[in-house]
Amino acid sequence: MLRQLEYLVALARARHFAKAAQACYVSQPALSEGIRKLEDELGIPLVRRGRRFDGFTPEGERVVLWARRILADRDAMQSEIQALRAGLSGRLRIGTVPTASTTVALLTQPFCAANPLATVQVFADLQAEDIVNRLRTYELDAAVTYHSPLVTQDFKFVPLYQERYVLLTQRTGPGAGPAEVSWEEAAHHPLCLLHPMMQGRQVLDAVFETVGVSVTPRVETDSIASLFAQVRAGQWASIVPHAWLHVFGVPAGMRAVPLVRPVRTERIGLVLPGREPVSVIGQALIDVAERAGIAAVLERLPHQAPDDDLPSGVRP
Repeated sequence: MLRQLEYLVALARARHFAKAAQACYVSQPALSEGIRKLEDELGIPLVRRGRRFDGFTPEGERVVLWARRILADRDAMQSEIQALRAGLSGRLRIGTVPTASTTVALLTQPFCAANPLATVQVFADLQAEDIVNRLRTYELDAAVTYHSPLVTQDFKFVPLYQERYVLLTQRTGPGAGPAEVSWEEAAHHPLCLLHPMMQGRQVLDAVFETVGVSVTPRVETDSIASLFAQVRAGQWASIVPHAWLHVFGVPAGMRAVPLVRPVRTERIGLVLPGREPVSVIGQALIDVAERAGIAAVLERLPHQAPDDDLPSGVRP
């Protein structure tokens, strides 16, 4: 039956009989026959059949969910047996929201050091809803994302750090500049921000609403790196997560000023499917996360670039 379940999951992924057969390295008649045998064994129709794939029956949709879970448990069992024999191997698939994508490096490096036979595949810049969907369909082993109602049910959440925010601007003259800036003051800058459908942007909009101001960015993007590039161009300011500064530092010619009044933080954590037992590769990642001390690493902002790195027109 496991092979038949693999056919069913492949069909759910490809939504096309020929492509599903190709993914399973079998002929299309063999795949179709395998799914028919599964239907006969279960006593229910699973697939709406026409001249082409027309979707699953309501019963079929439920069986697809069970099939994904059964196959994921099969893979987890095989990985655990392999780990007992020769050490952890296989591939860790980890996703992340854009605001936390640089933080993943603080997990992958110690994970690979502790498990030299394992490899890692990172899916960066996923939206929070995409992460939940991929975890539910076992296309991801884990993810780094916000703590939210989306991850409070059916998932295991391991806190990593509190995300804080800084105003990123061009340095227009020598000197340290202000030590902090309020959200209301930040609203008066010409801002470039993340796209409004992204959770990282929705966090910022909620803060601006609490202080009674609204913002209309002239530039919106789905990339934190793009925000840095826009500020680098000289016209814009942006609000970015402090964690990004610990990878790239404060770029030359820019200032990163902590945002206050209020000081807003968001919980970022490692999210895994809530099944028990946790997969061996998932548990290995949890063990690394608990030892990594990411919150302490991200506690302080890096030093600002020296005045020597200012553009020539604004050096003292």
